[in-house]
This record gives sequence, C-alpha cells and structure tokens, in this order.
Amino acid sequence: MISFILCLCLLIGGYFVYGKIVDKTFEADDRETPAVKINDGVDYVVMPKWKLFLVQLLNIAGLGPIFGALTGALWGPVVFLWITFGTIFCGGVHDYFSGMLSERNDGASISEVCGIYLGQGMKNVMRVFSVILLVMVGTVFAVGPSGLIVALINSGGSASGILTSTEFWLFVILAYYFVATFLSIDKIIGKIYPLFGICLIVMAIGVAIGIFANDNYVIPEIWNNFTNMHPSKTPVWSFMFITVACGAISGFHATQSPLMARCMKSERQGRFVFYGAMVCEGIIALIWAAAGCSIYEVTGGLNTGLADALANGQSAAIYDVCSKTMGGIGIVLAMLGVIACPITSGDTAFRSARLTLADWFKLDQGSFRNRLILCVPLLAVGAVIGHLDYTIVWRYFSWTNQTLAMIVLWTASMYLFRQKKNYWITAVPATFMSAVSVTYFFAADECLGLPVSVAYPVGIIGAALILGIFIYATKKNPDKAVC
Repeated sequence: MISFILCLCLLIGGYFVYGKIVDKTFEADDRETPAVKINDGVDYVVMPKWKLFLVQLLNIAGLGPIFGALTGALWGPVVFLWITFGTIFCGGVHDYFSGMLSERNDGASISEVCGIYLGQGMKNVMRVFSVILLVMVGTVFAVGPSGLIVALINSGGSASGILTSTEFWLFVILAYYFVATFLSIDKIIGKIYPLFGICLIVMAIGVAIGIFANDNYVIPEIWNNFTNMHPSKTPVWSFMFITVACGAISGFHATQSPLMARCMKSERQGRFVFYGAMVCEGIIALIWAAAGCSIYEVTGGLNTGLADALANGQSAAIYDVCSKTMGGIGIVLAMLGVIACPITSGDTAFRSARLTLADWFKLDQGSFRNRLILCVPLLAVGAVIGHLDYTIVWRYFSWTNQTLAMIVLWTASMYLFRQKKNYWITAVPATFMSAVSVTYFFAADECLGLPVSVAYPVGIIGAALILGIFIYATKKNPDKAVC
C-alpha cells in the first residue's frame, strides 16, 4: 500500500513540477487562440476551463485507463511504475504537445501537424492512418455497448422483440454518433460529457475507498513483488508497455486533443487541460491497477484470480470490481461506465475523423452541406465494419496506438528543435516509445512472432537508428522557427 501511495503522490507532484517544466519549455503565451480567431460556432467554440478539462478527460479516457490497467495488473505491482513514470514523462508530454501544437496551427488535426514538422510524406501517411484508426475505434465503441445493452435487457428475462436485438442498438448508437458528430461541439459534448467525466472520477474514487475500507484487500508493495506475475509469463518488455496505453501514453489521445485545442480561450489553459487530464487519467489507471492486484487471488506468485476474472470479459471484470468495492452503488456506476464511456469515446473518434478529412480536403465545416458530405460516409463505413469479424485486425490496435504516440513525440521534438528549445524533453520519450513499438512488432504473435532474444536487441537498435535519423535531420535541415 505504501508504494501505491508513493506513486499517487508522484503523479500529483508530477503535474505541478514536471508539467510546469513542460509548459515553460513550450512557452505558452497570450496570443489569440483559434477558438477566438475563427469561432465558427461548430468546432471552434470557446468553452470554460473546467469544462475543457472534463471533456478532454472523457475524450482520452473512456474505459481505456480501466481496461488497460486491469489487464496490466496481471504483471503485478510493477505496472504501478509504468503508469506513474509513463504518465509524467511520456503521456503528459505527448498530450500537452499534441494539443498545443494543434492550437499553434489553427486547431489543425494531428495528421496535419505531423506534416508541418515531419514533411508531406508523413502527413499523407498520418491522414490515412488516423482516419482508419478513428473509424475502427468508433465502431468498436458502438458494437461493444450495443451487445452490453442487450445482455442487460436479457438479464431481466421479460423483454423480447426489437429491444433484444444487437442490430437495433447498434443502429441507435450510430444514429447518436451522427448527431453528436454533426452538431456543434457545445450542443451535446460540451453539455453532457462533463457529467460523464465526473462519473468516471467518482467511480475511481469509490473503488479506492472500497479497497482501503476492506481489510481483506491489501495492495502489494512493488519492492516485495518485483517479479513478472503474469500467469502466462508474458514478458514485461514490451508487452506491458503496449497493453497499458491510455493509463500511461496513448497515440489515440493525439487525435482527440485538437478538439479541445479549438475551444481554448487562452494558451495558458494548456497545462491544466492537456497535461492535467493525462495525470488524472494516470491516477484513475493507478487505482484500477491496484484493484486488480489486491482484490483477486494470487497462486504461486501469479495473478491467477485476476486472469480468471478477465477471462469472463473485461466488462464483467469491471462489474465484479465495482460490486466488490462499492456494492449496489458500484453496480450502477459499472453499468454506466461500460455502456456510456465507450459511447462517449466513440462519437469523439468519429468527430475527429470528420475533422481530419475536413483538413485533408479543405472543406469548411461551418457549412451543413460539407458536414453531411463527411458524416454520412463515415457512419456508413462504421455500420459496415460493425458487421464484420475484425477481431484479428483489432489485435493490431494496441501496437498502432503506441506507434502513433511515437510519431507525435518525434513531431514535437522537431518543433522544439526548430524553436531552438530543449527538444530532449520529447526526444527521450520518443526514443523509448520507438524501442517499445519496434520490440513489440518483432516479438508479438500477431506481428512477426520472433523470440525475445531477437526482438529485444532489434528493438534497441531500431530505436537508436530512429534517434540517429532525427539527429541527422536536425543537422542537415536546421529550419527556422515555424510559429
């Protein structure tokens, strides 16, 4: 329990200390923001600072810090270290720069931002990559909740007909996505998302209180369990770093940050909105990882009890944790979480996809016609994908997610170099994430599936080569400042 409290204190202190260093490095100022300058009443709308924070938290979180943290807890309390230091030095930095670089470039989508600092080729790659990733995320977060709603209705035993049809609820959710994606950001997202963001925080606090209040639940110390506790003995490097994404660093966040970058009244809100929301997500992930490590049985030094709970499905595991720590209230919060939170992440994914395409094809989104031109095909594709067996494709999401984070960190590094600022603040985590992504690609079964004796050195060499390419580019093309 002491190590958990220490990690919690480090996360909070990280916001006030390292977050301030990051903000000072970027040098946020009082220039006119896109929300004030453009203010189209649709995507560029000034929102209060507190609302920006809560919407950003829900956009980047959803169920990510819960699912990922619970699964990451299979490795034992060593996951606390990745969540803590990953959030402070990687995730917070990544989210801050993805949001602030978008803000400095008129609220541009992350693909456009990458193109500005890494070239036209990377821009085109990121455009396609981002749209595919966002549509996939949005669709998954429609199919999952529709199935859960049907399961919940069937558990009552009295309903029948259309209400027990997954197809019906998939249509309802996609119809909601269309409305939320089409309308001004302050009409639905700005009004109800802060409430769901508060629910996400309350659910985490409730779990934490439930753990501390029950003498049977003891959070293990890192120093007494500094081993691989995964029942399948899956290596910590780099599998844990890929599995625990949203609770430490996630490339998906970079697709969401521009949404709030278009709604900021002042650049000086950036540390609280972007870095702060990531730290809050890290705290949520830390609590859920602690729940996974403390509630379930450990057999022979392995987290077999948690593995059995996760085998019933991640939603079932969340339900189980909430019921054990909070009782009836926890069950209500769990149902809200496993249904509402994925939906809120899904609709902002489609919204980000629309904005990425709008930036790509230079379509003014103040026009109803232009929004329809993009919304209808996007949701139609989502409806088709929702009926396909994309389980195998989805396996690649975790890897592509962290690879996207790596690219964004290298983008920030190039920006800082051009500005003659300390680019190592982003280049170091970029190099680390390069090693993670390359190693996983060579080691994971769904990728090349090579033995770790090969994947580990290749990952290190690959990261060193990418760092070398970056340094070579800075020496060869010492561009002047862009902003």
